[in-house]
Amino acid sequence: MSSAESTEQTGPAVQEPGRSPRPAAPVPPPAPGLAESARRLADATATSTALVADALARIEATQSTLNAFRHLRTEAALAEAAEADRRLAAGERLPLLGVPVAVKDDTDVAGLPTHFGCDGTLPPAASDSEAVRRLRAAGAVVVGKTNSCELGQWPFTEGPAFGATRNPWNTAHTPGGSSGGSAAAVAAGLVPAALGSDGAGSVRIPAAWTHLVGIKPQRGRISVHPYSDAFQGLTVNGPLARTVADAALLLDAVAGAHPEDFHRPPAVRAVDAARRDPGLRIALAWRPPLTLTGAGPDPEVRRAVTALAETLARLGHHVEEARPRYGLIGLAFVPRATVGIAEFAARHPEPALLDPRTRSALRNGTRLGGRVVRAARAREVRQHRRIGALFDASGFDVLLTPTTAAPPPGIGAFDGLSAWRTDLTMAAACPYAWPWNVLGWPGVNVPAGFTRSGLPVGAQLLGPSRSEERLIALAAQLEDDLRWYEHRPPA
Repeated sequence: MSSAESTEQTGPAVQEPGRSPRPAAPVPPPAPGLAESARRLADATATSTALVADALARIEATQSTLNAFRHLRTEAALAEAAEADRRLAAGERLPLLGVPVAVKDDTDVAGLPTHFGCDGTLPPAASDSEAVRRLRAAGAVVVGKTNSCELGQWPFTEGPAFGATRNPWNTAHTPGGSSGGSAAAVAAGLVPAALGSDGAGSVRIPAAWTHLVGIKPQRGRISVHPYSDAFQGLTVNGPLARTVADAALLLDAVAGAHPEDFHRPPAVRAVDAARRDPGLRIALAWRPPLTLTGAGPDPEVRRAVTALAETLARLGHHVEEARPRYGLIGLAFVPRATVGIAEFAARHPEPALLDPRTRSALRNGTRLGGRVVRAARAREVRQHRRIGALFDASGFDVLLTPTTAAPPPGIGAFDGLSAWRTDLTMAAACPYAWPWNVLGWPGVNVPAGFTRSGLPVGAQLLGPSRSEERLIALAAQLEDDLRWYEHRPPA
């Protein structure tokens, strides 16, 4: 059965975007934010049916230009919206009751295949992932699944299975990856917020390149079940939204462990943190970890992040340049990443359909499994101590770096490259994000402005273990001053 023909196990049929039976209609205005949508529903100034129908109409109208979605749940989502309206009318209140959201297509949604950017025919998921279960428990209506590059490997969202997902700010450019579909959907106002995943910057990079807030939480904050330790502990789920409050609301809605999860950090209240006003010592670091590229930030990225650092100083924080002791952290990242890719690729029922670069990673991951990857993971404790000295011994509260070294590349910039050239090009453009995946610590991308040609760039706020509340509070303070949510992509 093809994905266009797959059905919900407990509900109406689902469909691929672009095949809606609805007649053409005027495109609704961009979605209100997540918190605003929830407020309107609770106040009875909007209905879930209207919000969900508008989201589906926006998705359909932009699919040929942005291509943000792999699967839609049109009939199922409208049925769930009608049920949410009945519950709201009866007085029930939940944090996201009736609010439309989207999730990345590495996340199991019952009745839909989890293609994770791959081509081929896959069976529908038998049950929801833990994160989706929690979204539903909070009342959210999942309207569809967003595009990802193949197995989340690259900072672009393109592939033969679905084409190219494009950046709403300039459709000649990528929105980033691998959560590029989620980022494009939120930036374009198709949905109020979306869930992505981050194994080497895959929430923060597309957030930077689409002018969004993207939170990579502490490992274990949001369950990755049905996987207990996705990509050898590198990958976490995280929200993308236009405001800090919306990202915090989505984080609170999905946070929590499944009984089989390995990692169980104590709970936080992200929404409460977004209302605090911190005074912090902030380290500004320009030098990325050692790579084979020698890459540093593009002058326009450096200009934007410098301006953000100056804003932090004006707001009363102490900001000074520093150099984290990254050491040879890449020697721990590469085995974990390639083994993680190999584990996912080995599950694909039609491996010949995978990108040659994926098959290369599969071979490398097979070689680096066992003793090598165990040794790489064993280094994490020492890496915590060495890099954590920036916070513990030097007394900094937050590390500020560019999220990427470059603005968003053009569509097709990685086409035809070998696996080795893809890795080098990727490392040159995005050398800053991945160490925090090795550490398992939280980070938040905040919009840092635009290049002279109008492309978004971002900065990341990084903290030690379990420091989401501090980072969210700082991001909210920046947002109050810079009001980045007032800037939207061209219609």
